Amino acid sequence: MTTPQVAVLTGDLIGSTGHPVADVDTAMQAIRLASANTGRWHTLPHDTRFTRFRGDGWQIVLAEPWLSLRAAVVIQGSLMALGMESRISIGIADAETLGTTDLSDAAGAAFELSGHGLDQMGDSWRFAIKRKVKCVEDQLIADLLGERLDRWTAAQAEAASLYLASPSKLRTLFDIGKELGISPQAVNDRLRGAGCQVIASVLRRWEALRNQTIGDQEGRNRIDD
Repeated sequence: MTTPQVAVLTGDLIGSTGHPVADVDTAMQAIRLASANTGRWHTLPHDTRFTRFRGDGWQIVLAEPWLSLRAAVVIQGSLMALGMESRISIGIADAETLGTTDLSDAAGAAFELSGHGLDQMGDSWRFAIKRKVKCVEDQLIADLLGERLDRWTAAQAEAASLYLASPSKLRTLFDIGKELGISPQAVNDRLRGAGCQVIASVLRRWEALRNQTIGDQEGRNRIDD
């Protein structure tokens, strides 16, 4: 029987050897916190099982794959606010096991696709999306988002990661400003400079499309079983 599809995000920090160990640890903690918040986006709160590999590598799993691209953007924004970045590869497929205590011994097609995607990424890439059935549009969107994020300042990234950190509703300028200690107008300036309205629209459309596609695929799998 085919297991439900999941999304596995695998990443490694860019240029980590040029940063002090304390900065790398801070970046990993930012990923851990962002992934924990991502777990709360699920219909049922979900442990993303954040796992750190080889010092600057990391991995998480999402039970609802359509959340994966938003999660990647938010994690990247959280890192850019600290002056760091990560390559992030998303694998969407079934999983055989999520491991024992963490993802270090997890297995399944989603993990294989995510790992292979990271191995194939060039140094200039930021996002990759791999599925069993290749979808060119997925990678086109990922490339365009990566190019747009490359132009974010640290201040824009900080505000954008808060603004985009929910698939259900957008946070108000007042709320974000209160958290950052700046005015709503200053938040608006940062979000406008980051192109957040367009990014939010792209994410919503991709999520709606992938949610429908994955649901249709799982329905066919149940019929085949």
